[in-house]
Amino acid sequence: MIELANCYHQPSFIGDDPIQFPCSYNRLQDIEVSGLLTAYISFGRRKMIIDAATRLHGIMEGKPYEYVVSCRWKEDFKEGDKTFYRTLANKDIAGMFYFLHSIYAKHESLEEWIVTENKGLPIETLLDGLGLAKTSAQKKLNMFMRWMIRKDSPVDIGCWKKLHPRDLVIPLDTHVHQMALELGITKSKTASFKTAMEITNYFKSIFPEDPCLGDFALFGFGVNRK
Repeated sequence: MIELANCYHQPSFIGDDPIQFPCSYNRLQDIEVSGLLTAYISFGRRKMIIDAATRLHGIMEGKPYEYVVSCRWKEDFKEGDKTFYRTLANKDIAGMFYFLHSIYAKHESLEEWIVTENKGLPIETLLDGLGLAKTSAQKKLNMFMRWMIRKDSPVDIGCWKKLHPRDLVIPLDTHVHQMALELGITKSKTASFKTAMEITNYFKSIFPEDPCLGDFALFGFGVNRK
């Protein structure tokens, strides 16, 4: 597992990954806004995700944080039931902007808010703030947390300094889940938050300070067996 993780924990893993969008900014708040919104729409074919993220960042005119605090999103996404991307309506995107606006009205950064609120694991605090239950695997939001928290990584950004990679939960997508089932890491056929935690806890026995390295190990296992 360690060899597989090291082999695929490389810049080439990114390719045309959506992480390219938050990676293009330097200011913490811009990275947070871009990262959260990009992760939120990251489902479906990669090209479709990139196209949707490009459109969204065009609306924000390359200034995510300024866009949030300006409240221009209230006009740009006011048509509640109009679809923005696949199953996401304008009201869903507006809801994310509203959440971020409420955070920045009281806190310097999203990271500061998570540290202050502290509902348990960082992802648990974020889910609580967004009013989401710990039922589904929450792959997209766990991916966002990975982007923000994993430090000294050729893949992730690591711009949050007060939170630790050992408190991350693996982003459980279909591929990772299938590999974990085949390796006997989990017996659960349901991609739930509980299953994501089970797989994460397994990798904590191998990578106690950075269990999300297991994400790359499972990716490598899938590639090598072909």
